[in-house]
Parts: sequence; C-alpha cells; structure tokens
Amino acid sequence: MKTLTLYLSAVLLALSGSSCSDFLDKEVDLTLSDEKVFSDYNNTRSFLANIYTRLPDAFQGYTNGQFLAASRDCMTDNALSFWNVHYYHSVLTDGYSSLNHPFSKQFWPSDYTGIRAANQFLNKARESVIGNATKEGDDNHLYDRYRAEARLLRAIFHFDLACWFGDVAIIGDNEDGTAQVIDPSDHAAMNRKRTPCADVLKWVADECDAVKDILPFRYANETENWGRVNGATAYALKSRALLYRASALNNPGNNIQWWQEAADAALAFIAKNKTTAEPYRLYRTKDNDPKRNYYECFVTTPYYNDEYILTRSVWNSREIEIFLAPCGFSGTVQSSGRTNPTQNLVDCYETLNGKPISEDPTYDEQNPFANRDPRLEQTILHHGSVWGDKNNEEERKVDVSFPDGLDYQSLHGGTLTGYYTKKFLNNMSFKNPSNYPHACPIFRYAEVLLNAAEALNEAQGPDKAYAYVNEVRSRVGMPAYKGMTKEQLRERIRNERRIELCFEDHRFFDERRWKLFEGRTPASEKALPHSEQVYNLYGVTVTVDNGKTTYTYGSAGLHPVRVFNSPKNYYLPLPDSEVKACPNLGQNPGWELAKKEADTSAENKE
Repeated sequence: MKTLTLYLSAVLLALSGSSCSDFLDKEVDLTLSDEKVFSDYNNTRSFLANIYTRLPDAFQGYTNGQFLAASRDCMTDNALSFWNVHYYHSVLTDGYSSLNHPFSKQFWPSDYTGIRAANQFLNKARESVIGNATKEGDDNHLYDRYRAEARLLRAIFHFDLACWFGDVAIIGDNEDGTAQVIDPSDHAAMNRKRTPCADVLKWVADECDAVKDILPFRYANETENWGRVNGATAYALKSRALLYRASALNNPGNNIQWWQEAADAALAFIAKNKTTAEPYRLYRTKDNDPKRNYYECFVTTPYYNDEYILTRSVWNSREIEIFLAPCGFSGTVQSSGRTNPTQNLVDCYETLNGKPISEDPTYDEQNPFANRDPRLEQTILHHGSVWGDKNNEEERKVDVSFPDGLDYQSLHGGTLTGYYTKKFLNNMSFKNPSNYPHACPIFRYAEVLLNAAEALNEAQGPDKAYAYVNEVRSRVGMPAYKGMTKEQLRERIRNERRIELCFEDHRFFDERRWKLFEGRTPASEKALPHSEQVYNLYGVTVTVDNGKTTYTYGSAGLHPVRVFNSPKNYYLPLPDSEVKACPNLGQNPGWELAKKEADTSAENKE
C-alpha cells in the first residue's frame, strides 16, 4: 500500500517546546497510509498544518549556534557575524561552490518538498471529509479555504525558490487541473527546463489572484489561526513578487508597465485593507511614542500586533536574547552578541532634520547618536546604550571600548563593528532568564507601504509615492519627504526600506534586485559615504582616555571587503548533485564546476 510520510507538526515547536497556534499545533502518526490520512478530518488538517513547517524563517539561524546563530543580514552590508565558523562568512567571500553551498542544500530540497506536500493535499483532500458548508466566521466553506491555503503555500515556496535561485522549475497543475505531485528525489520527473525568474514571479502573482478572495482577508480568531496564511497574505505576496519582477535584475529594459502592475498590487492591498473591520496598521504604543513605536513592534505579544500579516508560528524561547545581546551580559546563561550591525547600516539613519548625515552640518561624528532617526536607538545597541534587566540589578551602559570594554569581545562572542542588534531583543535577565514569545515576520504592513512607494515612484514619479513612504516615517516622527526628483526619492525609499526592514531577510534580495554591485569596485566606491558602499564594510573603534570617549571609524574586523562576482553571486548555485542527475535544469551562471582533467582529455581524444 502506498504511504505518505508525515513530518510531525511538532517541528514547529522544536525551537521552544511551545506553540500558540491551535491550527498549526497538530500531531499525527509519523507514517500513515494516504487513505488513513485523507479519510479522517483531523489527520487531513494535520497534513495541511505540517506544510507550514517549510515556510521561510529569518529566525532559523538562531537554532544552530555553531554555524548559523546570527541574522542572515550577516550575508549583506548590514551586519557581520562575530563567530568565525558561521556560514555567512564564506557567503561574503564567495567561498562556496555548488558542491558544498549550505544554503543551496537547504532551500532547494525544502521548498520542493513543501511544493510536493501542497500538491498532495490539493489532489487528495476530500470535501466529504472536511466539509464545505456556509458558516459564519473562519470555517466558512472550509474545504475551499483549506485548498486555497495549500495553493498559496505552494506559491510562497515557488517565490522563495525564485529569490534564491532565479530561474526554477514550476511544479504547478497539469492540463486537467490536477496538481503535479513530484518527489524532489525523482530525478526523471525533475529533469526539466527551468522557467525564467520573471515568469515565475508572474506565475506566483497569478496564483495569488486565484486564492486571495477565497481566504478570509484576516481571520476572526487570529490567536487560534496565528501563522496561517490568509487573503492578506496573498495580496502581500503578489505585491512583493511583482515588485521583484519589475526591478532591474528581472527587468533589464525597465518596462514601466511592470512597475505599474507592482504599484497596482500594493494599492490593491491598501484598498482592500481599508474595507475590513480590523485593518492592518503600523504598530504604535498606546501613547504613540516615536521613541518606542518601532522597537515595541518586534517585542510585543504577536497576537496584539496589527502590523504583522504573516509570521512563522509563535515560539517561546530565549535564543534570540542569548545570540543578540552584548557579550558582557552573563549569569545563568551567557550572551554572545553574534550579529554586529555595520557602520554602513548605522550611517543610513538620518538626522532628525530628515537629512543624510553626510549632508547635515549639525551631525557630529564624535557625538554620533544625538539627534538621529529614532529607529537607530530602537534597532542598534552602541557604546553608552543603557541595557540590562533593572529588576535583577543588571542594567548598565554598554561598553564596547577597545581593548577591555566588557562588551567588546569575549570567549563567547563580541563585536567586529562596535555595535550589537537590539531589534527583536527583549531585555532579559541573564541571572534569572525567561522565555519570550517570538514571531518571525514574513509580511508586515510597513513593507506593503514601501512596496507601493517604490513602485509608484518608478511608474509615475514622486508625487504619488510620497504618501506611502511618509506614512512609515511618521510612526517615528521623521519629517515627510517632498520636493524631490524621481532619482532622489528612489535613493531615499531604498534607504528607508533598508532601515525599516533590516534583519527581516530583505537586504540580501534588495541589494541584488537593484543591482547595486554593478559599475563599481571596492576601490572605486571608497569615495562614497559609508552608507552607500556595498563592497567595503565599516565599523567603529571606541577608546576612552581620562574620561574622554573617541570614535574612530575604519574597516570592520574579519571581512572588511566583500567579494561579489557578477553574474555569479546574484543567485545561489543549484546543488551540483541535482544538476548532474537532472541536466536539463542547468546550473546558474558562474557556478559551473570546472571539468576534471580526465574528462577534458577524453573529449580531446574524440
């Protein structure tokens, strides 16, 4: 009898032993026949819940301290990872091949396994078992909704593949409307030509259109359904997919119609959102404090956050606190502070006047944190930042002074740049540690607003774009943009996106889709402000002499210069084993392995 191997939905809980979504918290036997799965309502529901374990997860690295315990922004110009065995270092230096790239080995099989599971569900879920009655609330036409969820998850996995690998094979529906169920290890079935990335992104957008109005835009009971895709997810995914399609990497001819379609997708979300009883909105504290609004967005209990559209299911943990807090905090557990923001990122935060620091004469590099965009203090811990649990007498100023500052470097961790990450970080006691609810954002409302701003500026110019980028800035009290050319606003929107979405798995893709590496070298860009350089990475050395603090800016430690080979490093390689087994897939440019000498000799003899 044919069987289906099911992964326990408890995978969702593995990080902490606790999940708070009733829908996703479902367990089944490890191996059941397809008949036993799809003839039973609870098993069918659990099968669908298990597909969610494949969702993208920017927090995934924090579960593996040896090789991954830092933000994936450490593969960009936003941050560096202190721990020298982390995979991110070899990505920065182009040190992997298609034989051993860890992220290729992870994302390629995981996404295609998720696609296979979604297609299995689409083919085998039974209306007679699930029910499809008209009801009030979230269970209305449940069979249709469950199928729409599976189809949307399938689109998310295809989008993820396109982001990492570019051209990919679409495993969608057959001509008769049934879903293609292909095991990723079935090399005969996988041996097919890949679809161009721009076409994959359009396919993803079309899939979103097919399901966006079948799913509830927002669930009535979000606590029970947290982490479950909804109609808003489909609108948001379409917006991002079309934005990526319109960008330079996929749109070398700069087809303005593609930008307009991306703008229309973002505006469709915003318009639909306004019609709902409980619309998504930018998170604000009860007193709307611009000095706390942004930080609190990422540490508040996720269920009460109207900005989050889709997240990985909530998990209660302290890994984020251990791996982000400055290395000098210790007690029952030891901090390590392995995600170090670069000076490049720090310099992106404007002055309170709304100007880049390179253009504001009031900026003082020896008093660098005064009068800056409030998001700087809410995202980054720097020398002199006050941190630590006050109730347990751990509150103090962060000290990254060279060479003996408590938070400079230790056996367990340290900083390569003079900075640590505050975003997502609860102010935990290390003497008496607690677990905190964490939810990794996949889509949030601020991104939709920035998508609208970017696409509208490219399609129609600044006048239509200002409102959306300025709405994001208003949360932290930053001045509104006005009176700019398209080119000027483009740079400010890109900067706004960088600081607003940092450490959420956006920068790696943004700097590539904008093709920021083209037309420059590490040497040629050195005349630019640090915030505009993508190859050279910078930090700050803080020294204290007789009570006087001095900031000296220079190259970051360990990897002061990134390696980026074009076109190779725009995408990951396909795993070499897959290319050999499925030659029709082909390899991404620049990742082809040199033929062995014996192979070359054999060819010469023919």
